[in-house]
Amino acid sequence: MEQKLKKVGNEMSLLMGATVSLVLTIIGLLSAGQFTPGRFFSSFLISFVISQIVTRIIPVRKITEAAVKKCSFPQGSLKQRLLETLISNIFYSPIMTFIMVFIAYRQASAHGAKIPFGPMMLRSQVISFIASFVLIYFITPVYQKIIFERNGIEIPDHKEG
Repeated sequence: MEQKLKKVGNEMSLLMGATVSLVLTIIGLLSAGQFTPGRFFSSFLISFVISQIVTRIIPVRKITEAAVKKCSFPQGSLKQRLLETLISNIFYSPIMTFIMVFIAYRQASAHGAKIPFGPMMLRSQVISFIASFVLIYFITPVYQKIIFERNGIEIPDHKEG
């Protein structure tokens, strides 16, 4: 069973990383007015790699489980899902956004653009944090259901609190 759960975790990491990277890449490039297929592909690839590195370094699942347990939120409750989403988002979105904005800033500066880094970073962090929070909140249970079913694991359906 432990091996199955590790496989589920890896699959979730890949799907969530790809989905969040895809959405944040599109939002970032469109909000900067710099969307091209080449920029999209390279930005998506960098963002996805960053998400997978974060997944391997930071034990987000363990942190989330400990926080939910400490708060005594019922399994499957709205409070539990919001806390889990917030914790995931705190670890992924700011790191991914910082690196992507830094790369974009360096590229723009190399081409002579005089863009203030602080406002660019702050705006991007706010947009990315909100977008990824909403995305993570809604897509996580969908991916969990698909992956758990594919691996023959039953998901308890608790809708308390």
